[in-house]
Amino acid sequence: MFEIKPWDAGLYRQQTRRSTLIIAVVFLALAMLLSSLAVMLLGTPGGDNFRFNLGGVIAAVLLMAALMRLYFWSQPWMAAAVYGWQLKRSLMSVTNLMHQVKAGVQAQDPAAMKLLRFYHLGLAQMHHLDANSSEQGSLTREADAHLAAMQALGLDTHQPRLDPTWLEAVRQGYDTR
Repeated sequence: MFEIKPWDAGLYRQQTRRSTLIIAVVFLALAMLLSSLAVMLLGTPGGDNFRFNLGGVIAAVLLMAALMRLYFWSQPWMAAAVYGWQLKRSLMSVTNLMHQVKAGVQAQDPAAMKLLRFYHLGLAQMHHLDANSSEQGSLTREADAHLAAMQALGLDTHQPRLDPTWLEAVRQGYDTR
């Protein structure tokens, strides 16, 4: 269950830039090392060693994927990037069901109403963290209208958590196939 947490936008961007730089440098070093090693061990002097260079880069990609999952993901310097990834992934899980969510909101289904409120809160935070103010205006109008509708129904408007049961209820209750 994902939960929206407060983040300072400037610190978030600073930390994500730092983690991106670290990941890029490690990848470049691995790609160069593995490519050079492959050419040195398997290549021919003065020959076409493209396939060994490519093999080294592919091995670096695979090694980086393993390093990301097994080591980097849990490092403190990756916390902002991991949070951003989880936030965007949670928002995408709602976006993938948006037709069903909107149908549920029309029917005043509490699960759909809460899901859309979480979506608005998460999207507002994502725009804030990414310094994307261009989308904020239209989101604010839609979010305010939805907030008023929830208040009129007496629903709790504080929805910082994405409850997977809401997703499943909306998926099953408003199948638009």
